[in-house]
Amino acid sequence: MFFVFDGVDGAGKSTQLNLFADWLRECGRDVVCYTDPGTTELGGQMRSLLLGDHQVPIHMRSEMLMFMTARCQLVEELIKPALANGKTVVCDRYVFSTVVYQGHAGDLDPDDVWKVNQIATAGLMPDLTFIFDLDIATAGERMGTLRDRMESRGEAYFQRVRAGFLREAERWQSGVAVIDASGDIEGIQAAIRRAAVSIFPKPTD
Repeated sequence: MFFVFDGVDGAGKSTQLNLFADWLRECGRDVVCYTDPGTTELGGQMRSLLLGDHQVPIHMRSEMLMFMTARCQLVEELIKPALANGKTVVCDRYVFSTVVYQGHAGDLDPDDVWKVNQIATAGLMPDLTFIFDLDIATAGERMGTLRDRMESRGEAYFQRVRAGFLREAERWQSGVAVIDASGDIEGIQAAIRRAAVSIFPKPTD
């Protein structure tokens, strides 16, 4: 099975991803966790350019293609082999991020971004994507003042990010679970597990 954690920055998805992966292991699953972009050598270099503190100008379309390059490598080098070996894959971000950050919020056509994603991933989609939703003011407080290149784009940009995630979640209801990230850690994790059990009934609390 293939699960993805996505949504607005500052929503706490990394914490919840680790809790979820631990729970799946307790349920007897062989779990691997990946980060998009990242995890592979090529992905790590792309991540440094995309998120690092530098003065290199990157056009939004170039940015989108760089994310796609990292994702293609991750799929071919790690995700596909892991799934073929019966592992459960849990990934921090995937296709929705690029559709939203560079599409809805970055003024590229989301449908065009979806088409490029289809090529980059060879059509590999998660069994379930958790989209973490949180109001932008609270998300900003959680992120603090030390932010990467993407996180520094301002409130108006992230309002578009949040709206884009919700629009895509409504558009692709099958295989998507919107998670209210405003609650406590235990309550959020419980909602994640309920959504997972609905498509993956073997693990139990």
